[in-house]
Formats: sequence, structure tokens, C-alpha cells
Amino acid sequence: MAYAILAFDGNDPSRRAAAMDRHRAVISRWAADGRMPFGTPLFTAEWVPSGSLMILDVPDMAGVDAYLAEEPFSVEGVWGERRILPFRIAPLPYQRLPKPGDPVATTRTHTVAIAYDGTDADAPARRQAAREAHIARMQPMAADGMLAIGGAIMDEAGSRMIGSITVTRHPTHEAAQAWMAEDPYVKGGVWQDITLHATRLAALPYRPLPGGA
Repeated sequence: MAYAILAFDGNDPSRRAAAMDRHRAVISRWAADGRMPFGTPLFTAEWVPSGSLMILDVPDMAGVDAYLAEEPFSVEGVWGERRILPFRIAPLPYQRLPKPGDPVATTRTHTVAIAYDGTDADAPARRQAAREAHIARMQPMAADGMLAIGGAIMDEAGSRMIGSITVTRHPTHEAAQAWMAEDPYVKGGVWQDITLHATRLAALPYRPLPGGA
């Protein structure tokens, strides 16, 4: 089981800059040993730092707690709010994520979408009905790098899909919205609460994602 940490900064932006070097040291170590398959900063549409999305590959919440105990953004009050989401990375033919030494963009290149399913009794059936078409659409997008990573948000028991996280190569909210409008999960009424965040990919010593190169 993986976990996604969706964290939002508090009211003092100077804390992020002050803790950045220590933050990078921690996430580099976690990426290198395979416990962090992916991590990225979050920005507003106006390119103001607003938080982080960190995905951990740990067996249980004890692993999440161990990370948060080391993470300067958590310990030093950079993050003012955070959500821990059980998460399942979709095994797709992802391209290699940026590694140390690769060029890193200084401006927006990607969009993070946090999409929650409906909460009505028919929501699981709608997801199941659209899932095959959705996965078929994601396969070539992962292969050509349009989809950097994606997967399902799970319920607390880890047994039912209740939403999705995607990180796509869209440089504007408008481009991401147009792409999502054509997805079977949107057309089929699966995703009903979608929030977008601007981002760029960090270069870390990642291991390959499930299904990826």
C-alpha cells in the first residue's frame, strides 16, 4: 500500500525556504531507498508555492509517521495542514522520472489533479463501468510522458477506490481541464470534485514506478 500526503503550507512562506535544503536531503534519501516513489511541490495557478504532494511506499501508517518525524516541512511548521490518503499507484508504462543531474524546469510544466468520486450509493458502480476505458486512455499517456504518475485514492480500509490523483504534463489549468473533460471518469460521472495544482517535477534518485522504465 502507498500513501499520498497532501500538505498545504501555513501562513509564513519564509519557513519553506529556510527548511528547503534539509527537506531535499530527507526526500532524496527516501527516494533512493524506494520508500518515496514520487514527490512534488504544489503551486497556485499564479505560481506561488502552496504545499506538497508526497507519495510514500510503506506498509502501514507507522511508515508515514516515520517520514513525518524526519520531514522538516512537517517538524518545522512549513505545512499548516495535511491529509494522509491511502493510495494505489496504477501500474502503467511510465517514463523515467527526473534524476539528479537532469535539467529541472524553474517554471510550471505539470498539473496535479486531486479528483474525488461521488459519495452516493451508485458511485462505485460508475467507477467500475468506466474503469476499463479510463485505463486504456491512461496507458499511452504514461508511455509518452503525458502522465507522470497516477493512481487511486482508497478508503481508510484500503479496499475501495474513492478518487484519483494524476500528475500530467499540462502547463496551465485550462489545458488540464480540457484533457480531463474527455476522460471516461468525467464523462461517466465518476470524478465529481476536482482540484488542480500547478507543479514542476523534482529531480530525485527515484526507483522505477510500477510498470515503468
